[in-house]
Amino acid sequence: MNSKLTQTQVFELVKNNILEILPKTQADLIVPEQSLVDLGANSVDRMEIVTLSMEDLGVKIPLMSFARVFNIESLVEVLFTNQK
Repeated sequence: MNSKLTQTQVFELVKNNILEILPKTQADLIVPEQSLVDLGANSVDRMEIVTLSMEDLGVKIPLMSFARVFNIESLVEVLFTNQK
């Protein structure tokens, strides 16, 4: 991506990736306060969501940067702040 996305756009991107990896999830349940675990994502699902989101943004972020991610909002924050 050439231009930085807004935080809302990054959230929508992550939400779309969650729906792709967890197709049985209801879209209205995907809110910033929710955790991926609460949505039924196992560790592989969570990695896929993170990897897809980084690919969509065209960024490579060290996995340690996600160590403090505890909900969708904090995931979006890490992705948003690491855009080029």
